[in-house]
Amino acid sequence: MHRIISGRVQGVGFRFSAYDEAKELALAGYVRNLPNGDVEIVAEGSRENLQMLAAWAHLGPPSAHVAEVREEWSDFTGEFTDFQIR
Repeated sequence: MHRIISGRVQGVGFRFSAYDEAKELALAGYVRNLPNGDVEIVAEGSRENLQMLAAWAHLGPPSAHVAEVREEWSDFTGEFTDFQIR
């Protein structure tokens, strides 16, 4: 799963909240801030848990304001062993 989240998503704890959600859902991958103010999430794991993280990304933490979520699904690669904040 690859997500780009736009809106007020930097400086509001979005990455840390996404990290907590992904760890709770036993997903691997990363979350990072992008230079343009967006946040990127790349995650692998069970389809059900990825869908739960995707649903969460439309809301984010309480202080965030998500304006848009662009998504892309791809095949599992096994590239990641844990979830990280980059």
